[in-house]
Amino acid sequence: MTTEPPSLYEWAGGLAAFERLTEAFYREVVADPLLEPLFGGMDPGHPRYVALWLAEVFGGPAGYTEERGGYSHMLGQHLGKAITEPQRRRWVSLLMDAADEVGLPDDPEFRAAFAGYVEWGTRLALANSQPGAEPPAEAPVPHWGWGVAPPYQG
Repeated sequence: MTTEPPSLYEWAGGLAAFERLTEAFYREVVADPLLEPLFGGMDPGHPRYVALWLAEVFGGPAGYTEERGGYSHMLGQHLGKAITEPQRRRWVSLLMDAADEVGLPDDPEFRAAFAGYVEWGTRLALANSQPGAEPPAEAPVPHWGWGVAPPYQG
């Protein structure tokens, strides 16, 4: 008898784990001189919205889609921001530090999947944020699994 492995969302600890992660993370982001220009005036609900996004991406409920509108809304948050590669790298580094701080699972399988999504997502955000970028306006929210990325469609 085989059983399905838990989703990354379940393995991480559910929405509460992602809320702890984003609260700790954005405390550092707004104090960071490289990232503050992008996030200094963010909506106070932003950490929760990102927690909902991550929860949905990693196999949890579709809370971000229901509350915020899914992919098209997330895309709109990045258009025209002209994110730089140093800002992307700092964002990734601070998120990984926050994952350690709040005690997200540190087993290699989970962290590899988590890091894989973070790299993939931040590289898309960087590209989509550039002046003149024309990303697709509609796409599904990615659903990330254990070593499984969404298929690339060019």
